[in-house]
Amino acid sequence: MNKEQQLLRKKSPVQIKNKKASFEYFLVETYMAGIVLTGTEIKSIRMGKASLVDAYCTIINGEMWVKGMSISPYFYGSYSNHEMRRDRKLLLTKREIHRLSEASKQPGFTIIPILIFIDEHGRAKMDIALARGKKLYDKRQTLKEKEDRREMDRAKKNF
Repeated sequence: MNKEQQLLRKKSPVQIKNKKASFEYFLVETYMAGIVLTGTEIKSIRMGKASLVDAYCTIINGEMWVKGMSISPYFYGSYSNHEMRRDRKLLLTKREIHRLSEASKQPGFTIIPILIFIDEHGRAKMDIALARGKKLYDKRQTLKEKEDRREMDRAKKNF
């Protein structure tokens, strides 16, 4: 990710994060993908009513799909409201899909969504990552590092 992309994410009014992703996985590579949405899904995302808990990405017939992502029905929607949990297509280049497909075939690797945000044109985008699962001792190490950072921040505030 370059600095321009990171700045774009920080400016976004909506940032729906998968908080468990960095705890459960080592993030190897990250990609930015567009999401194909229908009906009132974009309105629910703009209101922050989406969740990436238990979501994962898969490749079917050369296309990337996100499964398990939850977008709550739009409150002001009518009979044409969308389904809460459905498979949604992600927009990536064929080269990126091929690279992710080959990498995810290796044992221990998977593709997970990390973040949903709105770009400067008002479109919903998703950051996905090629990830390798952590072992229990890796998770303990992550918790220890997080606790150490907290203590150092507290010490700085006290001075």
